[in-house]
Amino acid sequence: MDLLFDLPLVTARRERAMARAVAGTDFLLNLAARELSERLAVVERHFDEAVELHGCSGTAARLALSTGKIGHISRYETSNVFAVGDEGLGMAALEDVPLAEQSANLILSPLSLHLTNDTPGMLIRIRRALKPDGLFLAAVPGAGTLAELRDVLLAAEAEMLGGASPRVIPFADVRDIGSLLQRAGFALPVIDQENYTVRYDTLFHLMRDLKAMGMANPLIGRSRTPLNRAFFLRAAELYAQRYSDPDGRIRATFSIVYASGWAPHESQQKPLKPGSAKMRLADALKVDETSAGTV
Repeated sequence: MDLLFDLPLVTARRERAMARAVAGTDFLLNLAARELSERLAVVERHFDEAVELHGCSGTAARLALSTGKIGHISRYETSNVFAVGDEGLGMAALEDVPLAEQSANLILSPLSLHLTNDTPGMLIRIRRALKPDGLFLAAVPGAGTLAELRDVLLAAEAEMLGGASPRVIPFADVRDIGSLLQRAGFALPVIDQENYTVRYDTLFHLMRDLKAMGMANPLIGRSRTPLNRAFFLRAAELYAQRYSDPDGRIRATFSIVYASGWAPHESQQKPLKPGSAKMRLADALKVDETSAGTV
């Protein structure tokens, strides 16, 4: 397996961002947490044992608990820096699911799966940790996220340095995430995507927020050559030219894929086997087979 992310660096930056929390920069996590809780609220089930994996601030866990659908929820993180007050946290590396098989009814993953090298393995371990008919809910940044930033950084680097290196992490397509859920053995997967546009005064304000979120470039293949101020000034100029509104503010896109899947259980609906239909399609549609299909 080719490694994409420098996980020790990812972990250190997440922990540093949490320890030096900047007010307002948790907006994306709050959006995802609210969306996950709203989706949980309409599920006609009660989940005795729930787990939040690497939810950073714990907002997703708290909002999920407020729905009344959960009996007890545990949180797992890489460090106690993510604890709120005297809250007790379980410790787990970003690619670790430290749960016994069939031990949880609900597992939440808010905005962390995109930073794992072995995402298929993570999903398999999560599915195994769910009790039969247990639910997995995730929010994952998807393709389209920071597309504007990616574009201008590549353009500025090609123009000024004659080449380009990866400076924005790749994000999975919504169809890829759906395929991964199926491969991991989840039943009844549901996948959809929401796009959020956030406006900033300049590229520098956007990059400041990304750093405060712990989202600076963690790619193993990133360039180690320092970039000077002239490079970023040119990138900011390109950003303003290509992605600004009439008032001069620039747009940044964040695309969040919301995914759900169930641990298999005999009570769940299953697709009919081929040839098991009790009515012919022509009869159901009430069409004349002799004329059907003629143009």
